[in-house]
Amino acid sequence: MTRRRGRSAAGRAVLTVVTALGVLAGAALAGAAPAGAVPAGRTIVPGVTYRQFDVHAAAGTTHAHLLTVDLGNPHVRVGLLHPGAVAARATVSAMANSAKAVAGVNGDFFDITETQHPGVDPTGASVGPAVANGQVLKSAVPNGQRFGPALPPGATTEDVLGVGTDRRARMDRLSLTGSVRTPEGELPLKGLNQYALAENSVGAYTSRWGSASRERAVCGTDTNRGAGCGSDTYEVRVRGGRVVSVANTPGSGAIPADTTVLVGREKGARELRRLAVGDAVSVTHALVAAASRVAYAFALGGFPVLRDGKPLSGLDGTASAVRTIVGFDDGGRRLLILALDGAAAYRSGLTVAEEATTMRSLGASDAFNLDGGGSSEMVTRDAGAAAVTVRNHPSGGAERPVANGVGVFATG
Repeated sequence: MTRRRGRSAAGRAVLTVVTALGVLAGAALAGAAPAGAVPAGRTIVPGVTYRQFDVHAAAGTTHAHLLTVDLGNPHVRVGLLHPGAVAARATVSAMANSAKAVAGVNGDFFDITETQHPGVDPTGASVGPAVANGQVLKSAVPNGQRFGPALPPGATTEDVLGVGTDRRARMDRLSLTGSVRTPEGELPLKGLNQYALAENSVGAYTSRWGSASRERAVCGTDTNRGAGCGSDTYEVRVRGGRVVSVANTPGSGAIPADTTVLVGREKGARELRRLAVGDAVSVTHALVAAASRVAYAFALGGFPVLRDGKPLSGLDGTASAVRTIVGFDDGGRRLLILALDGAAAYRSGLTVAEEATTMRSLGASDAFNLDGGGSSEMVTRDAGAAAVTVRNHPSGGAERPVANGVGVFATG
């Protein structure tokens, strides 16, 4: 995500109404409106509205696109947009069209470049946990291996925004629990379909990972994403509860649905070397919520910026950027999905501190920062249209393929 420097911004953002609701193309702007005021917007489907407005920030005027989703409407739901594999990327419009979403935005930060690891391809996999349709796709990479701006104090890569089976949005943390049972005992499982594993650990890869190389998993350290790739590695392929093959280095290629690939680095690799073809091995894994007792139908990573109506302490008030934010109010029954415009006239964007106050001014009690910069994008589908329309201007001049997104669906 690209970032621009602006003056320190504290306090409430002021919103300005625009005259048109279509894609901005030099549209005339109306005068200033009271803080918190936004145009009425238009209905995408019953329970979902779209609107746009200006936000005056320290670095200049930026333009916001806002979806409001009534999760109390039984004919509306939100879910994870993803390209069909964890280690893959697609544009928001392509994912929304494929899933028949009526609207959507980009999602979590992701493994976008590996310039510090020559010869290692970026996987495109997201940083944080991901849950789609109630199914766990992946867990979080170590904090030091993440992409994106600095986390607020106390935040981790395990932070998620999710919607439970009770149809309420909430912020939470999802941590991995799991084990690898072998003839010699039990090993803790420290990774699931992740582009980076913790040092000295063992991680599992399933068919949900895709066909990308697993080499990136053993690069970097828990505190330095750019550190070199480890040489003490091992990979074990398990099918039908038995080891069917072993290798000294992580491999690539699609993983069959009945197969789990275990990758170890340092101490984890040494533990896996004790296994031989034919040994009995069982792998268990699950994501455990820190706060909610309700199962998640959908969840993705990022980091919190607003909780119970108060911005988190230590939010960055200096670096302005185009951003994507999701907030909620009414006990999680109303979702506010905001993406900034990346057109040259508005590219100054918001600081993380300003996005928290902006979401609060819109009525959100809680808000969660997603990927931004060239990734920020919002799409909606007009009534009867075969495809979605991109509503903001991506700051890179074209849609960027991303790891996942938040989709809005009409269910009947």
